[in-house]
Amino acid sequence: MTYLAKPKFHHPALPKNALGFTHRDYEGAISTLCAGCGHDSISAAIIEACFELDIAPHRVAKLSGIGCSSKTPTYFLGQSHGFNSVHGRMPSVLTGANLANRDLIYLGVSGDGDSASIGLGQFAHALRRGVNMVYVVENNGVYGLTKGQFSATADAGSKSKRGVVNTDHAIDLVAMALQLGATFVARSFSGDKAQLVPIIKAAIQHEGAAFIDVISPCVAFNNHTGSTKSFDYVREHNEAVNRLDVISPRTPITVAYQPGEVEIVEQHDGSKLALKKIAADYDAHDRLGAMTFLQSHAAKGQIVTGLLYVEPDPEDLHHHLNTVEAPLNTLGEKELCPGSAALDAINAGLR
Repeated sequence: MTYLAKPKFHHPALPKNALGFTHRDYEGAISTLCAGCGHDSISAAIIEACFELDIAPHRVAKLSGIGCSSKTPTYFLGQSHGFNSVHGRMPSVLTGANLANRDLIYLGVSGDGDSASIGLGQFAHALRRGVNMVYVVENNGVYGLTKGQFSATADAGSKSKRGVVNTDHAIDLVAMALQLGATFVARSFSGDKAQLVPIIKAAIQHEGAAFIDVISPCVAFNNHTGSTKSFDYVREHNEAVNRLDVISPRTPITVAYQPGEVEIVEQHDGSKLALKKIAADYDAHDRLGAMTFLQSHAAKGQIVTGLLYVEPDPEDLHHHLNTVEAPLNTLGEKELCPGSAALDAINAGLR
């Protein structure tokens, strides 16, 4: 496959982040996806999130499987580590890489075919084990590379471009992620940059298994009347549970005021924020409530987006396995081969 490289030069007046990088430093090759593909919007959101978080590109490892979605890591973070695995096997490769070197930020990009069909088992085990990662599914409900067959996330009753009606029930990856124990679960829409960028930023900063399902219409095979993954359908049936923004950790600013009152709070940068407390109808810390909310709105034909659940005190796979703080790829012979006495002690503990 031929990739078109972008020119390395850029305008000297481009805005820079705290590390001195511009947006161009977070880009990759020129996309070969269909013009207007929602996946390119997701790539742009990832670029924006990493730029705003001041992440050095070499600190990111991006991994993918097979499919239109799994091509997209080529189109962002061109200076990052990358690995394109086989169909449905991205989670296991990411898990192994994470165990070897915990110092990197792991970004797994997959699709509804890659994760909900051949890779469903891999998807489930990576989330239940709490691998510290951002797992993004670019969900369009079809197999775009093989001309638009329904995927496992296509809704029952949805029509294909040729008028065929899907009779199978859909797999809801968000509902599965909640049940499997993911500590950060969100859904967004590729056409909603204002919502998607903060979600990605929050997921990157979350220490645990973060899952984001992004509805991403396929302009070639699934953006027509009758499709429940089209731009028009999602915009008409989108039920956002919250408005999102992300602030990097600093000295806490605390306030105390009653519901209905307005409080003026000065921010770290000197700007002032007017807060009005209202009754919250949605609790993003309630896993069971999130599952109930999701199912009740799905029954109405509504697509719930936003941050659906976040665990206040997450734990990742390294905590569960009690691994050493140092990345495994930095350990030498002394640490890896402690001698027969250490092995005897382990064996004695198993008797």
